[in-house]
Amino acid sequence: MTDRIALVTGAGSGIGRAAALALLDAGWKVVLAGRRAEQLQATAAHAPDRALPVPTDISDEGQVDALFEAVRGAYGRLDLLFNNAGASAGGRLEDLSLEAWKRVVDVNLTGAFLCTRAAFRIMKAQAPRGGRIINNGSISAHVPRPYSVAYTATKHAITGLTRSTSLDGRAYDIACGQIDIGNAATEMTGAMAKGVPQADGTFAPEPLMDVKAVADAVVYMAGLPPGANVQFMTVMATKMPFIGRG
Repeated sequence: MTDRIALVTGAGSGIGRAAALALLDAGWKVVLAGRRAEQLQATAAHAPDRALPVPTDISDEGQVDALFEAVRGAYGRLDLLFNNAGASAGGRLEDLSLEAWKRVVDVNLTGAFLCTRAAFRIMKAQAPRGGRIINNGSISAHVPRPYSVAYTATKHAITGLTRSTSLDGRAYDIACGQIDIGNAATEMTGAMAKGVPQADGTFAPEPLMDVKAVADAVVYMAGLPPGANVQFMTVMATKMPFIGRG
């Protein structure tokens, strides 16, 4: 596995960092993308000989192009892209600014498209041809939380991106799947243990799961042979209010 090359976006914290560390532990060389250089360096310190931090705002086309040129220059190929980076904007729908809406769309949807497009260009031209793309869809690709219209809309759109990428990638031996994650314990989800808004208007704490479960799932999906693909996987805290009335 030492010659397999992965790129993880949002690799400086949370699910992205956990997935990047798990891929490094599994023997991958991993390119780490994210906006915060110090955070990426902290992730890279886990295996500095096999980790390449590249500070990148994936909503910027020029920066994405530079990121993938760095991948090409350092390794000459790309076997895995994990489209994980994301942004959110809370608050009531009627109060959400257009600027906040656009920022979430730019990162969650346009950023994932830009990275997917760049990955296609490398994967279809390399030898051996092909590769794998995994999109972080989130539980919000299925059902919304209160006051999350921008995040939910983009995550529903990610499902469409996954399906189209999976279909269009067949011609080039590029597989694409989606992992939908619910309540992984990271620095971003700490508030869930104290209480978050529920659909009935109440506040209630929600169970969390170890983020390692997500990282292990990403490594499993990434390690499948080229002829197999996990199209959609849901990994969630067992007792979170998703199945049933909640």
